[in-house]
Amino acid sequence: QVQLVESGGGLVQPGGSLRLSCAASGSDFSIYNMGWYRQAPGKQRELVAGITKRGITIYADSVKGRFTISRDNANNMVVLQMNTLKAEDTAVYYCNAVLGIFDSRLGYWGQGTQVTVSS
Repeated sequence: QVQLVESGGGLVQPGGSLRLSCAASGSDFSIYNMGWYRQAPGKQRELVAGITKRGITIYADSVKGRFTISRDNANNMVVLQMNTLKAEDTAVYYCNAVLGIFDSRLGYWGQGTQVTVSS
């Protein structure tokens, strides 16, 4: 098993930046594919960005060029740098660890952190 704790959410103005961090514990972090998902009110949870155990990254089209995911296996951390934030980025963001494919029904989850983009 792996335990995940997110931090770094908050309120930011449109065009601003936030950095989300996810600290993992309890298992061998390096074997997991790590993802950031988000869920807005009334919408399904969606994959925002993922990074495989080999360091391959994927992004939702809506965040390409604005968000960057990275991982630090030595410190059991995954980070989502979010730039040029838009109102539509408002959601609860969840960290996910999975041994296989990225799927919102699979893996281990953190408790979530709220990101609100508003003027």
